[in-house]
Amino acid sequence: MLSAIIIEVILTGFFVMVILGATHPTRGSAHAGIAIGLTLTLIHLIAIPVDNTSVNPARSIAAAIYGGPELLAQLWVFLVFPIVGALIVGYSYKALFDGTAKA
Repeated sequence: MLSAIIIEVILTGFFVMVILGATHPTRGSAHAGIAIGLTLTLIHLIAIPVDNTSVNPARSIAAAIYGGPELLAQLWVFLVFPIVGALIVGYSYKALFDGTAKA
């Protein structure tokens, strides 16, 4: 369970960082879709052996509903921790790269 928590926070945070960087209004790239898609592929290749990859709470809900009671009992991990990772990176991205950090 701990490995699933750690991997969900880190990989979801990494994914959000790539999305924010690739789609930034002034520093973004015309190839943002390629960067985002390849990052998602890499995340799945890393996380499938650990926890069958979530990174997306909606995907986790569907898998838990059809997977039975054991998966429903673990669903909270895949709902809470991707959101935690996204929030951590969202706030840190804003502070680090958008110049809105207060000294």
